[in-house]
Amino acid sequence: MATTAGRGDVGAVRADIEETLGFVPGFWELNDADLVNEWPNFKRHAFEETAIPPKYKELIGLAIAANIKCPYCQRFHKGAAKMHGATEEELNEVAFLASWTARYSAIIHGMDYDMDTFEDEFERMAEHLEEQLADDD
Repeated sequence: MATTAGRGDVGAVRADIEETLGFVPGFWELNDADLVNEWPNFKRHAFEETAIPPKYKELIGLAIAANIKCPYCQRFHKGAAKMHGATEEELNEVAFLASWTARYSAIIHGMDYDMDTFEDEFERMAEHLEEQLADDD
């Protein structure tokens, strides 16, 4: 199957994956068009500097992986978080936070809580907390 980017680009992408990861993992054996489109975004967010520091990106990824119950994602993001300096204490906190968000989502959805009421209440809480923070300064 020819790609819109051309075969030469596929070879360059595969070479870049190999240079970045040391080899081309089997899960990157996508069709040529998808590989050419997918790798640059993955590489940018996984290995290059972005607005979110790498450790935080991986902790976010781990929390999401825990909620979608993806063992591949959990292994990847936990290992990458550790490579970026995440401690066991931080990993445990992420596990709690991932469960906490899902728990309160289930509670609020189960109550069929009115979104407008929730948004109003959130604004009131935020104003109160901001006032408390300002008083602490």
